[in-house]
Amino acid sequence: MKRPISRGRPAPAGPSQRQLRAGDLIRHALVEILHEEDFADPELEAVSVTVTQIRMSPDLRNANCFVEPLGGGHASQVVKALNRHAKFLRGRLGRMIDMKFTPALKFHHDESFDEATRMSRLFDDPRVRQDIEAPKGDDTHDDSDA
Repeated sequence: MKRPISRGRPAPAGPSQRQLRAGDLIRHALVEILHEEDFADPELEAVSVTVTQIRMSPDLRNANCFVEPLGGGHASQVVKALNRHAKFLRGRLGRMIDMKFTPALKFHHDESFDEATRMSRLFDDPRVRQDIEAPKGDDTHDDSDA
């Protein structure tokens, strides 16, 4: 039997205000924990980690944490080490935030910095630059109509 078509509100296109607020609360708490905590793990020793974004599930029980190690080097090892310590970090997080449930943490490398660098290199390419910049003397826009 087919499910009836729902005539209610359409599904939201992005995260709700509640998800965004919870993600920001968790991001600030995680930054503080990572700053204060000394890990015995050699892959996290003397490594500065930036927590760039937290994406919460709609039920606020899961948090996808996007991180970037300072300098961007050995990111995969740092992310693996953070995932190994996720339960410990969740326990510390539970003492710092006031939420009904402490979300499960899953760490991911934030690829947006690498993508921004790649885009900058593309725009600096002389072949692309010549397409972006209009040739001198070629005035295709006439301001007299304005």
